[in-house]
Amino acid sequence: MGNRTALYEKHLQAGARMVDFAGWDMPLHYGSQIEEHHQVRRDCGMFDVSHMVIVDISGTQAKAYLRQLLANDVDKLRTPGRALYGCMLNERGGVVDDLIVYYLSDTAYRMVINAATRDKDLDWMRRQAQGFDVQLRERDDLAMIAVQGPHARAKALECLPGRAQAEALKPFSGVALQGLFVARTGYTGEDGFEIMVPDGQAGDLWQALLHVGVRPVGLAARDTLRLEAGMNLYGTDMDEDVTPLESGLGWTVAWEPQDREFVGRRALEAQRAAGPARRFVGLVLQGKGVLRGHQRVFMADGGVGEVTSGSYSPTLGVSIALARVPAGTAQDCQVEVRGRRLPARVVKPPFVRHGKSCLSQ
Repeated sequence: MGNRTALYEKHLQAGARMVDFAGWDMPLHYGSQIEEHHQVRRDCGMFDVSHMVIVDISGTQAKAYLRQLLANDVDKLRTPGRALYGCMLNERGGVVDDLIVYYLSDTAYRMVINAATRDKDLDWMRRQAQGFDVQLRERDDLAMIAVQGPHARAKALECLPGRAQAEALKPFSGVALQGLFVARTGYTGEDGFEIMVPDGQAGDLWQALLHVGVRPVGLAARDTLRLEAGMNLYGTDMDEDVTPLESGLGWTVAWEPQDREFVGRRALEAQRAAGPARRFVGLVLQGKGVLRGHQRVFMADGGVGEVTSGSYSPTLGVSIALARVPAGTAQDCQVEVRGRRLPARVVKPPFVRHGKSCLSQ
């Protein structure tokens, strides 16, 4: 038996198929992955993401600590509630984890990191905190529910206190509301909220969302939704041996100011100067078959790459993938699927955003 979130019984009541995920008993689906995927794209659905790790960072040197820890720069954050996506890197420039950090004040931040990397992340963060006046507090008393889809905000607002404040939130912003922390963020390519709620109140909030027509969605649809949105999955699309520059995440590296020394900066600067040997691309299969991680990608000019994650796209009706291929290679390729080389087209992610195809004809 794995760890259980505060919503475990709610999943069983809804008929979820439970699986182990990073040591947690989590819902894979509630009957149909495809229906749940479409539910989020066309209306709204909710995910139990309470396995994610919430860490509060406080102290007189909290900002200085995070400016060294992260490749993105929290000094960009000046308004309470504003959020930043970025990566923690090792000295080689490899990705320790990707995360979201919320600015509460110059001496207080909230960070959300991945469940599968909890132990190594917290160890890394504590080691990097040496010499700083900073405290790290894991908030294992909080659950988190993500409500996503074109109608997600409207339905969720019916269940939230301080409705006007939540309704006024801009993308990538959060606000504290009577014990909740509501953020306009997500991992699906759709609008919505991620709501951090005390464990003891999570079941009531879940039930209230069900009452206004928000359907539960499992991890399987969450994966196809994030893939369509071109969003990386840690451990699959990037890890400690791959830099942000090779993972389509160069935009998360804040190079300015030049005198800010963050962990991994020198390695990244050397890679940028030489030019990354690999680039991160999207693939669309031109025919029948399913793209999966670790399949080999044969470029038209002879280069060989690898699929990092792939699946059938319910929205587009074709198979899509993210892949790492040699830099400067051609736009046409073939992917080895069960011993056969099938033609695929190289595209720039995302594949789908706000329910619409991003692919040019």
